[in-house]
Amino acid sequence: MSRRLLLLLLLLVQTEAGPSQEGPGGPGGSRGAPLEGSLLQPLDHFDRLEGRSLSQRYWINREFWQRPDGPVFLLLGGESGMSPGVLSRGHMVELARAHGALLAALEHRFYGGSRGPGGAPDLRFLSSQQALADMAAFRLHVTSAWGLSPNHTWVCFGGSYAGALAVWARLKFPHLVSAAVASSAPIRAQVDFAGYNRVVSAALSSPTVGGSPEQCLGAVAAAFAALDQRLRGRRLVGVARDFSCCRLPREPGDRELLAENVADVFAGAVQYNGRRPGDSVAALCRAMTDGRRGSPYRRLVAVNKAFLQRGGLPCTPSSRRAAVQELRHPTTGGSRRLWLYQTCTEFGFYPSCRDAACPFSRFQTLQAQLSLCADVFGITPARVRAAVTFTNAFYGAAHPSTHRVLFVNGALDPWHVLSAGGGRSGVLIAGASHCADMAPPRPGDPPALRAARQRIAARLAAWLAPPAPLNHTRTGGPRGGNGTQASSAPRQDP
Repeated sequence: MSRRLLLLLLLLVQTEAGPSQEGPGGPGGSRGAPLEGSLLQPLDHFDRLEGRSLSQRYWINREFWQRPDGPVFLLLGGESGMSPGVLSRGHMVELARAHGALLAALEHRFYGGSRGPGGAPDLRFLSSQQALADMAAFRLHVTSAWGLSPNHTWVCFGGSYAGALAVWARLKFPHLVSAAVASSAPIRAQVDFAGYNRVVSAALSSPTVGGSPEQCLGAVAAAFAALDQRLRGRRLVGVARDFSCCRLPREPGDRELLAENVADVFAGAVQYNGRRPGDSVAALCRAMTDGRRGSPYRRLVAVNKAFLQRGGLPCTPSSRRAAVQELRHPTTGGSRRLWLYQTCTEFGFYPSCRDAACPFSRFQTLQAQLSLCADVFGITPARVRAAVTFTNAFYGAAHPSTHRVLFVNGALDPWHVLSAGGGRSGVLIAGASHCADMAPPRPGDPPALRAARQRIAARLAAWLAPPAPLNHTRTGGPRGGNGTQASSAPRQDP
């Protein structure tokens, strides 16, 4: 399978902060360490006759909580496992410190340690709708276990897919979720996400992040054109040697998989610019414009080799047959299998290279990516398209009918084109990457990122401010009668 499936939506701000304290999820235990608990959730919230349940992990941190009235900040999990570290550091934790909030984190069903009955998860019950129902049930659990008011203020936070869940939690459960902060949240489902590679191309052209339109982007385009020429010819043994392929790419779909994996080196560097050692636009462009490395093709070979070395990877996946077999297996497929299923049944998100301006391989087609849904799950392209249409209708696509939601995006992040937030409802951070605002503040953060966090804090403070008191005045009528009571206009939602 393509490394793109692993790179696109993984949230990299989940940092380990040591082992958690086991606890029943109640108010006992140390104030400073997150308490880990588990909650039995219905396997199917929408059919109570189903009867089975799953065990869902969560964590609570009461270090900053000003009980009993302090708000609750809930971090929703996405398409990977969570750890207690998410409640120990990060911008949300700093906001909780400022507002005396109780912190909670809920792992997404079937990911990480939140398993269903038996061994392999029943994928019929893996969906964003079930995840939102999990959130509602979890809120009821915490309200009861921690003695909260049913009208307690809850604010949802999330990044990437989990950011979309935070938006949808506010949309579908406005009586339970008071507000949401959504970082890099792709709320508009799309089958052919060609816009992803457009943003990557723009980043490779931008001098502000170390790119250049002719030198860097031109060298990348020339390198992939040379790769395509070799893949179309009879030089597959040489290509396999150059790119350290796990297998010779000679079966149907192998060349497409190889081309996608090489392009993912650039996609990951743009999406997470500088947040992993050696993976940045500037570093890649320096390598791709270094004439001492030979032709653009030879520079591409060197870039891929360095990527394998940094990641400790033995080879570049290049066998589609092996990828399909792995994804079909409930155990070996892991989170990759789960997320692929969600893209096939809800979201799409397949980045093609159909635009003339795309600098990558022409083997990176929508058809090649859609075929995984059919080969792994038996889901046809027509069903994928129908599922994406329904998702947008169900949630409102880029215009969900809700308020008190703040969309935060990095301008460098390719996913920002599927998010929302214009004017007062959004923050676009110049030069920032995927979910950059969620990371712990650091002294070296650029001014745009610091300013964005200040805007997030200001908006949250406005949401949590107590309502303005009504200003009652008594005035006499024009004839000196009993008069009327006039009150100030209702406070507008910020």
